[in-house]
Amino acid sequence: MTSQTQSRNTLLAFLSLLATIALVALVGFLMLGKESDSIQGQAEVNEYRVSSKVPGRILEFRVEEGQQVQAGDTLAILEAPEVQAKMEQARAAQTAAEAQNAKALKGARSEQIQAAYEMWQKAKAGADIMEKSYQRISKLHAEGVVAAQKLDEITAQRDAALATERAAEAQYKMAYNGAEREDKLAASALVSRAKGAVAEVESYIRETYLIAQASGEVSEIFPKVGELVGTGAPIMNIAQLEKQWVTFNVREDLLRDLKMGAEFDAHIPALGLQEVKLRVHYIKDLGSYATWKATKTTGQFDLKTFEVRATPMHQIKDLRPGMSVIINR
Repeated sequence: MTSQTQSRNTLLAFLSLLATIALVALVGFLMLGKESDSIQGQAEVNEYRVSSKVPGRILEFRVEEGQQVQAGDTLAILEAPEVQAKMEQARAAQTAAEAQNAKALKGARSEQIQAAYEMWQKAKAGADIMEKSYQRISKLHAEGVVAAQKLDEITAQRDAALATERAAEAQYKMAYNGAEREDKLAASALVSRAKGAVAEVESYIRETYLIAQASGEVSEIFPKVGELVGTGAPIMNIAQLEKQWVTFNVREDLLRDLKMGAEFDAHIPALGLQEVKLRVHYIKDLGSYATWKATKTTGQFDLKTFEVRATPMHQIKDLRPGMSVIINR
């Protein structure tokens, strides 16, 4: 092979290499320089968390994950023996308070009233006798028959008998009238407090039955049967599939057509690219920790990312949380 042929082959190889490099650079420039025309989001639904006000042990689940429930359905039952013990204490206190109140309202027993009356009559008879004796001694003293000492003694005895009569009468009236108004009010208040304690414990017992507050689908159950759960501990999540919305993370230079209240079209790949119409109802920046794009090197500014939430204009059948929703631009 001559030197001229070798030079020509080398030149061809070099030119081929340059052409290949140029082609790769052109393709890379076109591919990297062109940004995606679509924005990808995710379907979401409202969820509420089921928990209990009282600690206890999971006794039974009445539902399973994926099951549809209606408002008022029993979801799970807790076992809380401490609450049952408190109920027994509260009911015993209520019984004692009601008995005390009944006693205050009824007053003394009929036998006690009769006995007080007889004592009053006895004291009254004694006072009458002493009054007659006083009248006789007083008359004799006026005639000078008895000494003044005797009159003083009978006067003291008469006054004592009258005081005894008044005391016996007061005892009879107290037994007859029963407790004072204030005592009756205090006894009634004790009954009300005891009933309130019973009602409080009954509310705790109702909390051992976990009830669905709204219809939906059981999306997740956290504990197992037999496990202990504390106050406020999450038991399960209920997804309200009819309350749908979509969330997008959008760079701010793409927000031009996604203003509050704006309506736009999107499609759902999981539902055969079904077209849906959405309306924006929430826009908020994700903060400095979120994804952003630096453009300061080109003399511009850093692009922040915003969360955009949109609500479907119509209910989307078979839409599940987590499904992708695509906006084509």
